[in-house]
Amino acid sequence: MPILTAAFGGGSSSPALTFLDSSSPSSSHCHCLIFSPTTLKFPVIGRPLCPQSAKVVVSVSGSLQTENSEQGTSNGPIPDPPSSLETLRLARRSADWRAARAYYERGVIYEGRIEGYNGGGLLVRFYSLMGFLPFPQLSPSHSYKEPNKNIREVAEGLIGALVPLKVIQADEDSRKLIFSEKEAIWSKFSKHVKVGNVFEAKVGSVEDYGAFVHLRFPDGLYHLTGLVHISEVSWDLIQDVRDILSEGDDVRVKVINIDSEKSRITLSIKQLEDDPLLETLDRVIPPDDLYNAGSLGINEESNIEPLPGLEAIFEELLQEEGIDNIRINRQGFEKRVVSQDLQLWLSNALPVNKTFVLLARAGRQVQEIQLTTSLNQEGIKKALQRVLERIP
Repeated sequence: MPILTAAFGGGSSSPALTFLDSSSPSSSHCHCLIFSPTTLKFPVIGRPLCPQSAKVVVSVSGSLQTENSEQGTSNGPIPDPPSSLETLRLARRSADWRAARAYYERGVIYEGRIEGYNGGGLLVRFYSLMGFLPFPQLSPSHSYKEPNKNIREVAEGLIGALVPLKVIQADEDSRKLIFSEKEAIWSKFSKHVKVGNVFEAKVGSVEDYGAFVHLRFPDGLYHLTGLVHISEVSWDLIQDVRDILSEGDDVRVKVINIDSEKSRITLSIKQLEDDPLLETLDRVIPPDDLYNAGSLGINEESNIEPLPGLEAIFEELLQEEGIDNIRINRQGFEKRVVSQDLQLWLSNALPVNKTFVLLARAGRQVQEIQLTTSLNQEGIKKALQRVLERIP
């Protein structure tokens, strides 16, 4: 009867599968098939698969036996090889999930090879597991290296590349292994970013609450991304960020906050511009264009006539508790018309003797108003709001 014999362990460097033809009278007639280690690979988990030399005899009927070469006794049937390999495979996957969780918990950077992509991101090999790198978690440097390529073309070019990554989710139960290149890049480049730094940047996605902006580093690449909140886009009141910013716009931004624990950078565009609330009339209009009015009470005659609508506002303000006096100090004329409507704003200039500065503008005419009050700046703002709600 033909018999297949496989020998493992011992001093042999390669497992061998030998076909013995029992019908042949001579034992010298045998045919050997040798499988090199590059053909058959046996993973080592824990201790060696075969601690001592053993021979597996497989008959054509399919029964399996093992013979101990040292003791010469049979150990009886052994599990079917495919079942054993499946057990090893599952054990390895379980070990790799434990490794993935360790990478996540320790924040260790993993060099992952990109093996493919789909509509939502890139497929990353993690030992025996396949992880996922969503497109939004890619470093913006890839897209801006070749701005003419769309995201699928960028993904195609990354296949086979090794990319530094951080595990941001490792859930064996739901089979979710998610990576982020942005998080890995943060570890390298965030140490070069300080509050107060100014960067050339490019606008990425624009949302209702603000815009994500990619920071350009000295190497010419956009490595980190920060958020410009809607309140930091402009000194003007903005209803929709998209009215001001669009994807791909080049902007200058100032770093105003860094949250290392959450890997977040907060940016501002408006803080690179003069705060209009810090303006006085001298900053709005050159001194040569100013007309001094002297001390002017609201009930006194003057050569300076209050702008249309101001007199009613003054009368109502004087009814507010804490406001003692209002007077127009001086006025000037701008070279351009900003708005024909009356604009009134409170300067952030420090008060002198409890006197704050208000500026009023309509057309080309600007008037500087002095407001004497025991209220603080926030109290004045609330008083102005109440007054404007009462005036039709």
